[in-house]
Amino acid sequence: MTDDPILEDLRKRIAASPFHSGFGLSVEDASAGTVRLGWRAGPEHLNLQGLVHGGVLATLADVAMGLSVRTSIEPGRRHVTIELGMHYLRPAGPGDIEVVGRVIRVGSQIGYAEADVLQGKRLLARGSGTYSVTADRSGSG
Repeated sequence: MTDDPILEDLRKRIAASPFHSGFGLSVEDASAGTVRLGWRAGPEHLNLQGLVHGGVLATLADVAMGLSVRTSIEPGRRHVTIELGMHYLRPAGPGDIEVVGRVIRVGSQIGYAEADVLQGKRLLARGSGTYSVTADRSGSG
């Protein structure tokens, strides 16, 4: 494993989530305010034109941005998406995709983050998201 508590926490959270782990996401790197995810697009992720569906790319961006917010809030707080925007720049085909989420600002109630979705060195899409930051109702932090 790793000695990095942020990276270790995010990897545990992904492994414990049926959605995230079933989707095939991996947390490649993380530090306060930044998260890098890895994912592999297969035939089941393609739209009718044979390209990775834009909704899948939006999901990847949202997860990366949300996790970057997670790295910037204290234990006992949670975050949920309240707005998501995407700009699609190039089509994506099957294969490895990397997503880098980074916090721009997190306040006491609202966080804002951005993400780049890449295939190799090609920028496929750029996302932005606004997140509500509140007390964690489950008590799990």
